[in-house]
Order: sequence, then structure tokens, then C-alpha cells
Amino acid sequence: MDLIKDITEKLKGKNARIVFPEGEDKRILGACARLAKEGVIVPVVLGKRSEVEATAKEIGVDLSALEFVDIEKSDKFDELCEAFVERRKGKVVPEDAKKILLTPNYFGTMMVYKGYADGLVSGAVGTTADTVRPALQIIKTVPGMSKTSGAFFMLRDDEMYLMADCAINIDPNSDDLAEIAVASDKTAKQFGMDPKIAMLSFSTKGSASHELVDKVANATAKALEMNPDLDLDGELQFDAAFVPSVGEKKAPGSKVAGHANVFVFPSLEAGNIGYKIGQRFGGFEAIGPVLQGLNSPVNDLSRGCNEDEVVSLAKVTAAQAKL
Repeated sequence: MDLIKDITEKLKGKNARIVFPEGEDKRILGACARLAKEGVIVPVVLGKRSEVEATAKEIGVDLSALEFVDIEKSDKFDELCEAFVERRKGKVVPEDAKKILLTPNYFGTMMVYKGYADGLVSGAVGTTADTVRPALQIIKTVPGMSKTSGAFFMLRDDEMYLMADCAINIDPNSDDLAEIAVASDKTAKQFGMDPKIAMLSFSTKGSASHELVDKVANATAKALEMNPDLDLDGELQFDAAFVPSVGEKKAPGSKVAGHANVFVFPSLEAGNIGYKIGQRFGGFEAIGPVLQGLNSPVNDLSRGCNEDEVVSLAKVTAAQAKL
């Protein structure tokens, strides 16, 4: 399954507008030029004109072919400042709002909130917190979700898996893990997967006794309470979740063990290490993190990303908004 090719075909004619707050970065600007030329996504580039023009000249990009917004000169600046003050409900005064919205991530997120863009992609230069904080303050999470989480699509040839949370929640409790599982099910289905969700641990069905094992077992029960229709099981070790012969031996009778394609990690430490091992040792393409549970799509790049990864995540973001 070629996820990005499939998304590209489905996005034709949708005119998804994706805002990029880091327009001074070579990878971002190069990716935006490619997207604009392809015509499937309308990239909206933010930045200081002098800096973006210098980058465009350096890499040979015609800035006039892109939709560019210099925040300080934007005719939407005052409107977005007023809307930001209202959205923060007394937590921000107008004078502070004007300073905050000069920050490209905040301005771009407000563009999404007000409908001037369908989604946002950032993180090539800034940290995950720089991308997520404005999203949580402005876009906010959907009803029933208390937190956002970060999932990665793992692609290799015709293989496709989803791993979460690999980006946001450092030490999720059982309630958090249950929410992550429910959100991951929705993400997987949105992108054509038939999700079979494994709640990962260092134990399979009580083979070890520890409070960290109990956390995952409790999360499994809570996720099924939230959505009894989930194809989900836990706690499972990775080999029991992934290898049919091991799954049959360690978790006989499980519909998920040995056949999982969505993996919920017990901590950010495990998730971040796990997806990077798959990416570097296994030769998988990692697309993400795709932020789950938000009212509108805002997605975070790795600071080590390349131009191709920017293009891919932009298309995933557009798909979240339009498909």
C-alpha cells in the first residue's frame, strides 16, 4: 500500500490549504514549492519577507509562485488577535495577544482555527512543544479526549503500521493509554487500515507482575469500556503482538495477538525508542508525529526531517482535514 500516493489521488480537487510557520527553513520552502507545483495542496508560507526571500534565492525557489504571509503586515492580524483574546477567555489581554501572535506557530494556528487554513505543519525548526502548545490552547481536543497524542505511520513496501504515543505524553496513566488507543483506532481507520490494536508491555497476559503491567492491563479494559467494538488486546509483549506463532503460544484465543498493526506503547520512552528502531534498523519510512484528538489537524515534524518527509506529512495533514 502506497499511503502517500493514495492520499495524493484522493486530495485532487480538494484545495486543502496547509499553513507552514517555518518559511525561512530550506526544507520547508523546498517542500512548499513542490506542493504548489503539484497542485494538490495550497501551501501558505509564514515568515519575515527578507528571511524567506533570502532562503528562496539560495535554493532557487520562485517565491511569487507561493502564497506568502508576512505576519506583521497581514491584513488579518488584528482580526486574529481579537479572536485569540476571545478564545483564551480572559487569560490574555489584547496587548499580550499582539505579541504572542507575532510568533508564527500561534498566528498559523489561529489561521486554522478561523478557517483560513485547513491544517498546520511545523516542527522542522522548533520543538514539539512549540507546535503543540498553541494547538492545545486554540484548537483544543475533541470531546471525550483530555489530551492529544502523537502517532507515526510506519511504511515499508506494502506494510503499514501505526505506533503511538511516540511524541507527546511522557508517562501516560491507564486513562491516558485508553484514550490513545481509541484515538489511534480512529486515525488508522481514517487512512484505510483495519486496526488491530496491541497494548504493549514487557508482560503478556500476566506473565510478569508489576504495577507497570497493571497499568497496561487496566488501560486495555478502559479502552474497551470506551469503545466495545475495538479490536484490541493487552497486555502483550511485542513479539506476542506481532508474530503469529508467538501470539498463539503466549495469548491463545486472542484475535489481536500475532496480527496487530496498531501498537500503543506504555510510555513515551518506549514509544519514541521503538519507532526509531523500526525506522533505522527496519528500513521503515516514519511519517509523523500525527497529532491525534484535536479538533483540527496540527502536525509536528521531527527537527531531523528531510524535504520528502515534509511533503508526506503535509499530505497526511490535508487528508485529516479533507478526507
